[in-house]
Amino acid sequence: MAKHGKGYRAATATVGLEELREVRQALETVKETAYAKFDETVDVAVRLGVDPRHADQIVRGTVVLPAGTGRDVRVLVIAQGDKAREAEEAGADFVGTEYVDKIQGGWLEFDVAIATPDMMKDVGKLGRVLGPRGLMPTPKAGTVTMDVARVVQESKAGRIEFRVDKTGIIHAPVGKVSFGVDALVRNFESLMDAIQRNRPSAAKGTYVRSVTVSSTMGPGVGIDPNPYR
Repeated sequence: MAKHGKGYRAATATVGLEELREVRQALETVKETAYAKFDETVDVAVRLGVDPRHADQIVRGTVVLPAGTGRDVRVLVIAQGDKAREAEEAGADFVGTEYVDKIQGGWLEFDVAIATPDMMKDVGKLGRVLGPRGLMPTPKAGTVTMDVARVVQESKAGRIEFRVDKTGIIHAPVGKVSFGVDALVRNFESLMDAIQRNRPSAAKGTYVRSVTVSSTMGPGVGIDPNPYR
């Protein structure tokens, strides 16, 4: 069995692991118990009452966190002509069709990939490389679009994608430990609103089963899920 370090054990000692808190209190606890020497990410884990083995119970979507993610996002846009110029003006870090070949050659120095529909015949070749890394542009995630300027700006501002995993849990970041509690609360509520809006019609019974927040290295802090049911 893996052993936790001294910092984790000390943080856990201050958290009642069975206690469910309201959102603000839980986020305050996460900030207080963060002990790493770097600015840890604040993560949310939401266990849903869905069976991801069935296509009609997959939960996925995007949300723009109002306070941002706290990190610089490198955006790649695979487009040409006017759409390439729009992407550059919107602040994309990398723009052009030549990046298809660069990616096939092993280049992956970006965090978000956006493509126009006409480029998907070429981008489709990258599925084996980008798919497992969660970087493949898809219409469902809004990253295959003609409105490249808007998606570039949203990605830079704090747009994230979420998707339920095979165990029925959504994992998503809502900021950094250095954020103020108000900013973390706004981001958290925006994420929960988006998850609720994307409830599949095939989901029966209790949708939000449990909610936990934690810092990258810290212990999980439970949030009362009743307000989200």
